[in-house]
Amino acid sequence: MKEILIISNYYPPEKGAAANRIEQLALKLHQNNYKVAVVCPLGNYPKGELCPEYKGKFSVTENRDNITVKRLWIYPSVSKNILVRIVSILSFSLSLFFYLLFKKTPKKVIVQSPPLLLSFISVLVLSLKNKKIILNVSDLWPLAAIELEALKAGSFSHKLSLFFERFIYKKASLILGQSNEIITHVKTITPEKECFLYRNYPDHQVSEMELKTVENQPIKIFYAGLLGVAQGVLELCEKINLKDLNVELHLFGDGAEKNQIEVLISSKKEQKIFFHGMMERKELHETLKTFDIAIVPLKTRIYGSVPSKIFEYGSLGFPILYFGGGEGETIVEEHNIGWVAKVEDFQDLNQKLVAISKMSKSDLDEMKLKIFHTAKTAFHLDNQIKDLVAKKVF
Repeated sequence: MKEILIISNYYPPEKGAAANRIEQLALKLHQNNYKVAVVCPLGNYPKGELCPEYKGKFSVTENRDNITVKRLWIYPSVSKNILVRIVSILSFSLSLFFYLLFKKTPKKVIVQSPPLLLSFISVLVLSLKNKKIILNVSDLWPLAAIELEALKAGSFSHKLSLFFERFIYKKASLILGQSNEIITHVKTITPEKECFLYRNYPDHQVSEMELKTVENQPIKIFYAGLLGVAQGVLELCEKINLKDLNVELHLFGDGAEKNQIEVLISSKKEQKIFFHGMMERKELHETLKTFDIAIVPLKTRIYGSVPSKIFEYGSLGFPILYFGGGEGETIVEEHNIGWVAKVEDFQDLNQKLVAISKMSKSDLDEMKLKIFHTAKTAFHLDNQIKDLVAKKVF
């Protein structure tokens, strides 16, 4: 059995798309006769505190569904204090550096990027050890940080990040990009680099659609995921207009904007916005069975970014109300799986909501069924993995 290691900043029991994405990659490689190991921090995301089972531990080795998971020490934090955040990032970076330097690792290693510092350290050590480095790029940093105004163009941090970015692209054996935009960007830096498209498709293992359209109830739109700056859910709650519409907005998740969102909702009860907190993935999917539409927002158009929620919820049969710009728009429109509102244009979004509010539940039910069958063919994780294995990517 071939061995492969995955290095990631996130892994279950942590919540969110990033952890789910890496777990599914690990499980699918295992199903394709790979002996898979994962190196990640002690579970702490998204709350910025260690999960109860990891408190007081320096490192943990465990088996999750036949995947060996090595968790290394981290000083967890989601503090807005930049110094505290730097200490948190450096803590796992140092743990990872010494682990990779002194521990025996397989010949093939998948490195998740971003975070840039962790992928830089991983690629640096692995290149010195002459490993096959498969760089899995999910977002373009520092470009995305500039677009989100989290980083100032031309600053020292920006220049250092650009150095890290160029280094990992050039030293990687090959690159997986979650979007065509990512691959195009990589090619501008390393034109000769071998790149492959790797979409973040889910694996729900659902053969028949399980959604239930409930008559005589408002149309229920939901957002489920990280409540961070990039998603712009706080601004969405501020500017969405549901008054006098037969529509509700339900929010599930956790993150930096959570407290502000809760305060806002309590002061705008006429807007029919409801917050449910964070749920386990299986419980969430069970709860969502009677909901109608998934909204996928981004605060601004982020080059290279394709939110995995398009695939996650489209594959369950949910129509997608996409509000993020970029390649995500093309996917929703080409596959006819929902609506596209112009990114950052809340007037356009609210016009789409007016049109949605006029739909009958029978129309929604028919739409869900069509989307479910479309996604079964278009967003097929098994076929994607088998194709990459056949091309000897892994």
